[in-house]
Amino acid sequence: MPTMTEPKLISGNANLPLAKAMARRMSMHRGMNVGLVDARVERFNDQEIFVEVYENVRGEDMFIIQPTSNPANDNLMELLIIADTMRRSSADRITAVIPYFGYARQDRRAKARTPISAKLVANMMVTSGIERVLTMDLHAAQIQGFFDIPVDNLYASPIFALDIMHHFKGQLQDVMVVSPDVGGVARARELAKRIGAPLSIVDKRREKPGEVAEMTVIGNVSGKKCIIVDDICDTAGTLCKAAEVLMEHGATEVHSYITHGVLSGPAVERITKSVMKSLVITDSIEPTEPVKNCPNIRIVPTAPMFAQAILNIWNGTSVSSLFEHETLVPIYEGMYQAG
Repeated sequence: MPTMTEPKLISGNANLPLAKAMARRMSMHRGMNVGLVDARVERFNDQEIFVEVYENVRGEDMFIIQPTSNPANDNLMELLIIADTMRRSSADRITAVIPYFGYARQDRRAKARTPISAKLVANMMVTSGIERVLTMDLHAAQIQGFFDIPVDNLYASPIFALDIMHHFKGQLQDVMVVSPDVGGVARARELAKRIGAPLSIVDKRREKPGEVAEMTVIGNVSGKKCIIVDDICDTAGTLCKAAEVLMEHGATEVHSYITHGVLSGPAVERITKSVMKSLVITDSIEPTEPVKNCPNIRIVPTAPMFAQAILNIWNGTSVSSLFEHETLVPIYEGMYQAG
């Protein structure tokens, strides 16, 4: 097999700061400048999306960086049109780097006469010419099976574990990891195992969608620094309510680690007024100004992990090696000290 050329990155408008951060990290690793491909991704007056690439990409290994966050439909169409542009420009391989995979919550038919939109989106991506997907913390692991192409699903829990071991150094014996619902137990257990902490669950029961009727804490959280872990925080209603319930059950502090900060509607205001001491999110979705300015929201970067994953895919080496503590510490050098 002939040696592949350098990996090339192109970005839509969904999260340009993250795309530039990935390029900077890759430049450090490669010892040469890795920039974003010169292109324009813009809209006509009727809001149709138009893409034009100013560089030759024939035979190149292309990575399109584009989370499908709000506005989900615009960002999804940008991704599909960029992929079609790459395919028609004779790119050798097209990988979609989707830090946040929109429509992931529509992964099953919850009731009669409803769609499985995540599967439809997967079909559209494959049809557009995308040959591989790199994403982070899919809402449901089975979405990987919706694609007939390779899907690499990274996890935020190794990064969160580094962050917790750094910020709670000397206090880890008081930490308890909490899953905000029964469905997220596997995710919470994974983080708890990494930091050697016990696990608790907040069991919620809804009378109707969007309304939490009752919450029960399973496990003794009295005297503990509780860390709620989940993949998505949207309006933050459930999260803030869970924090209140934990404090009522004797927790000394409540912190939350959420991969994707959707934070729509009244979320930021709720978090500001919440009993939560801090909410830690990643930059998989570009944070708005209110999110950046919120005193109890902190953002951890994903660019080091994504940059290394892109290089591993390009090199044909293991992506799952990035789930190991020993591999991540050097990648995040300068940010966290080991244990």
